[in-house]
Amino acid sequence: MDAVSLIPEFGGLLYTIVAFVVALSVIVAVHEFGHYIVGRWSGIHAEVFSLGFGPVLFSRVDRRGTRWQLALLPFGGYVKFLGDANAASGKDDKSIAELYRENPENLRRTIHGAPLWARAATVAAGPVFNFVLSVLVFGAIFMARGAPSDPLTVGELHPLPEQVQELQIGDEIVAVDGRTLPSFADTKQWEAFLDEHPVNRTVEYTIRRDGNETTVRGPWLYPPRIAQVAPRSAAMDIELKSDDIITAIDGDKIVAFSQLKEKVEGSDGRALLLDVWRDGEMLEFALKPRRTDEPQPDGGFITHWRIGIVGGMAVEPASEPMGFVDAFSDGVGQTWRIVEGSLSGIWHMITGAISTCNISGPIGIAETSSAMASQGAQSFIWFIAVLSTAVGLLNLFPIPVLDGGHLVFYAYEAVTGRPPSDKVLRVLMVAGLTLILSLMVFSVTNDLFC
Repeated sequence: MDAVSLIPEFGGLLYTIVAFVVALSVIVAVHEFGHYIVGRWSGIHAEVFSLGFGPVLFSRVDRRGTRWQLALLPFGGYVKFLGDANAASGKDDKSIAELYRENPENLRRTIHGAPLWARAATVAAGPVFNFVLSVLVFGAIFMARGAPSDPLTVGELHPLPEQVQELQIGDEIVAVDGRTLPSFADTKQWEAFLDEHPVNRTVEYTIRRDGNETTVRGPWLYPPRIAQVAPRSAAMDIELKSDDIITAIDGDKIVAFSQLKEKVEGSDGRALLLDVWRDGEMLEFALKPRRTDEPQPDGGFITHWRIGIVGGMAVEPASEPMGFVDAFSDGVGQTWRIVEGSLSGIWHMITGAISTCNISGPIGIAETSSAMASQGAQSFIWFIAVLSTAVGLLNLFPIPVLDGGHLVFYAYEAVTGRPPSDKVLRVLMVAGLTLILSLMVFSVTNDLFC
């Protein structure tokens, strides 16, 4: 093997690393800025704000005496407050004693001598800012996308192989094969309509065009078209792409995404041969569906065979502007669903209901970052918001070293009137660090062997 043949592989690795570093840097910067700004508002002085660890590449000191720096290893960051011994907010007894000798009032500017409310607010601000970032990003994307118009209006026609297509952009779809189309916003009625409607290669659409109602022919509303490929999935491994049309499975012709779903779910993991239409060319792919644990509305999980694709309509619905309140309300809802799904998943892994392979480590996150970036800026930004929610939630876990652990110590202090002893804190910090490192090793093992 010569050096030239390694260029594509090296380029892919570099792209993965860059995507991961960008995603992580944005999330860490927001998280640490939350600690910094709320600490500043609470009267606690920040000595260092660092993006990254290790040797410092660039730094400057602002007028408040805080050093802002960029370090060599871009896999995290920290804020070091006055009185901290290290990035983990360990107490520097010697430094605090010197500050006290200079002026007892100096203790108020340290993270350890500030009032309980100020310390709790400063620590909680990191995860809170992660959640705020997620809500803002989700809300902004919802606003950019808009809401599907009602009644369903054709905004774009997707190319399909050898299909009758008499629909036009701007057509309002009133009925399909004589059945009135329900509101696109009514999810239950829409799903019931699709489930009850017989699948046909060609259907009759009653449309409103230029103010007149007429009937035209077109493809089934949900053909076996790929709208999105899931990261680290069987479909991505064989390089299926958005807008690919799967026309047959193991030689059996299909015309609807529901038929594709039935074939995959009934495969029992057996390898499938796919006939795929891509830009006018027919291709063949073989892949094996994978077991996937999927969250359910009731909070449980169900295991299915999946290949990792999301279906799309034959037409792209036209959209209407979405208001600020509705968009960001949906952003809050999306963030909460991620939190709820994550907690449910953790609980089901602990009880053994689903596989612990659902935990991804840094390698898996890096691969997902790269995959989402390759699908466009919006997909990558959406992933950053998802990851920001996950980081905020993780930091709230009541584990010493994490923000949640510090909040537990503050809760203890609020109840008893005194903080835990320094000796107890040191023991708990070591235990917490050991637990975090163990979890990291476990997640990396999952990335490599699951």
